[in-house]
Amino acid sequence: MQAVDHKLVDQFFKKLQHERQLSSHTITNYQRDLNRFISYLDNQSITGWSNVSETNVRSYVSSRHRQQLAARSLQRELSAIRSFFNYLITEQVIRYNPAKSVQAPKAKQPLPKTLDVDQLQRLLEITDNEPLAIRDRAILELFYSSGLRLAELVSLDLDQLDLSQAMLSVTGKGNKTRRLPVGRKAIEALQQWLNIRKDFTRTDNNAVFLSQQGARLSARSVQQRMRHWAQKQGLNSHVHPHMLRHSFASHVLESSGDLRAVQELLGHSDINTTQIYTHLDFQHLASVYDKAHPRANKK
Repeated sequence: MQAVDHKLVDQFFKKLQHERQLSSHTITNYQRDLNRFISYLDNQSITGWSNVSETNVRSYVSSRHRQQLAARSLQRELSAIRSFFNYLITEQVIRYNPAKSVQAPKAKQPLPKTLDVDQLQRLLEITDNEPLAIRDRAILELFYSSGLRLAELVSLDLDQLDLSQAMLSVTGKGNKTRRLPVGRKAIEALQQWLNIRKDFTRTDNNAVFLSQQGARLSARSVQQRMRHWAQKQGLNSHVHPHMLRHSFASHVLESSGDLRAVQELLGHSDINTTQIYTHLDFQHLASVYDKAHPRANKK
């Protein structure tokens, strides 16, 4: 004997298919997630949807967590359950959603990949003096020097640079403008590029970085050129612009310990976003400890 009315589940999925026009993949996932929850309720001999309590939902989530279900998968299951109970409320089958206040465990935020100082040294030591190499060296140096986002770098205009003051200004997310220091190596690379930039100019273009056709360099071109130099300089990892931004933040924090300063430099509105770099720093310290401490070294 089925403990809960399965017909309502079928009606729910028909509604999803016809009204919300979800993909077949999403529908399949929802069906699998809900069927698993229903099996749990049947095993608990819960009769009727109105008898499902918040405690029941929490117990189910806990049981799935003990089964080592990934946090993201558990969040998806809980989302399916919430949606179904909301449907039952609209159908006046129940009066409140027992899954509304239940939270799944937070998914671990993956740590951003960074390059260490030696890898960056190798990447930035471009000895080629062809015009494109000069431009690309300036791009790489500026990424690492100032922690720019890719969109900030490609949108950079000449009037935003103040190399005499070793500063630049960028407009980042949320239309927020910030001033950033530019390191000595980046200034040298930029000056070399600006000396030959006129050879790339075809129109009245104020962009700092230009393509061979004289247009503003695109984000995709920057990504491609970075992959080119990573390969040419003998780096195995897939190097992308944000990796240099992550490396900049991690290295500054490691040397200074000043999280607020890193937050300002990166242009993060919430310091919790910057907080992830403390985990990177701790990983480095933990690695040093494991290698150096005589009682920590694992056989």
